[in-house]
Amino acid sequence: MNRHKIGFPTAGITGDAVLARLRELKSGDVPWRNGRMFGYIYHPGDREAKVIEQAYHMFCNENALNPSLFSSLRKLENETVAMVADLLHAGEDYAGNMTTGGSESILVAVKTARDWARKNKPHVMEPEIIAPVTIHPAFSKACALTGVRVRYAPTGDDKRVDVAEVEKMINRNTILITASAPCFPYGVIDPVEEMGVTALDNNLLFHVDCCMGGLMLPFLEDLGYQIPLFDFRVKGVTSISADVHKYGYAPKGASVILYRNSELRKHQYFVMSSWPGGLYALKTIGRDGYARMADAVMKTTEAMKSGIEAIPGLKIIAEPVMSVFAFTSEKHDIYRIGDELAKRGWNLDKLQFPSALHMTVSYHNTGHEDEFLAALKNAVAAVEGHKIQEVSSHVLISIVRTMSKLLPVKWFRKLTSGFTGSVNNPEKGTATTGAAAYGMMVAIDNRENVDEIMLNVLDKLYSL
Repeated sequence: MNRHKIGFPTAGITGDAVLARLRELKSGDVPWRNGRMFGYIYHPGDREAKVIEQAYHMFCNENALNPSLFSSLRKLENETVAMVADLLHAGEDYAGNMTTGGSESILVAVKTARDWARKNKPHVMEPEIIAPVTIHPAFSKACALTGVRVRYAPTGDDKRVDVAEVEKMINRNTILITASAPCFPYGVIDPVEEMGVTALDNNLLFHVDCCMGGLMLPFLEDLGYQIPLFDFRVKGVTSISADVHKYGYAPKGASVILYRNSELRKHQYFVMSSWPGGLYALKTIGRDGYARMADAVMKTTEAMKSGIEAIPGLKIIAEPVMSVFAFTSEKHDIYRIGDELAKRGWNLDKLQFPSALHMTVSYHNTGHEDEFLAALKNAVAAVEGHKIQEVSSHVLISIVRTMSKLLPVKWFRKLTSGFTGSVNNPEKGTATTGAAAYGMMVAIDNRENVDEIMLNVLDKLYSL
């Protein structure tokens, strides 16, 4: 392996030199202040961001590991948790903590369920949870880390989990069922009220993943949107995760894990609580401010969705309830449309099963809907004008699909190892995320081969 060697420096360099180097590195990042990036960035506006950043800098050296030494951090954490609990109707007996992000909130929720079952279901030797197939992959990671098995329930045509199928899957090893509000791929809310009844009837814990919607859905309710019940108002719900660094517009990473009562939280004896920035996002913006921002986000979202569906061949998947949605096409190669948008500076994530483009609209995207729709129309026109390239892409995908079925696993993986070779090359790096590359990974039936390709990509990404 040819690796660029970076030795530990003998002498330090000036602060100006460090900052100059950081600015140089940052100049290569995809710009987001132009409103053309969907997801990843949640920015409340310069005025609010300035206060949040000052609060962050004020506490960046303090350590939340010892709350007796830094009582200010404990108070900030407790107040942040209390405010989120209020939004999600947690009642008087709630308990919760801040974590470093949604993945950690989900991790401790699964860990809590495992330890709760050890006390309350001692017959369970091989604990299992049941999750919608659309649930965030952090649940798979949490189960791998805690020794819990995850079983996936299918969704209906509306992309919400099929509760009848969940009930069929429950067995003596089941300790927890889960739902999303909303799910990341399609922006729909699982039938939380029905699942709450299932949880109560079967003496199971029930976690609702509100990492995306926890600080958006309550304000949509304030604005008069019809939102199905998703929080602690549903009796069977026992825990909820909600990210403060998404639609709460706090610095990353800040999330909250809430439990219906403190007895349940006792099974979560370990948590990496941190981040005072969350509180100052909440207090700086306030409920009225969040409602104002949510209103602007939803107006932009509705304009984008209407504009997308007005373009022949494009359609929104399912019926999203907030500002997270996906669109697909039966007429065009949707991944090629994504590539054409990227050429024009618009960055959308790609989904599979079905192939789609994903959008998370937040406050910094507001006011750019007309610009985006014009770019989308041009992207569709460009794809229509290059049918030969689309056909060649489909031929390549068909070849890869056939090879994955015919070749031994070792041969196929060796053959596709070159697929990841350009990931660190700025001139070739886009090829690994383009329409043909993504299409190939979707087409491969043996998902272990896809896992291997993805692991190789990650390995090369984090190598010099």
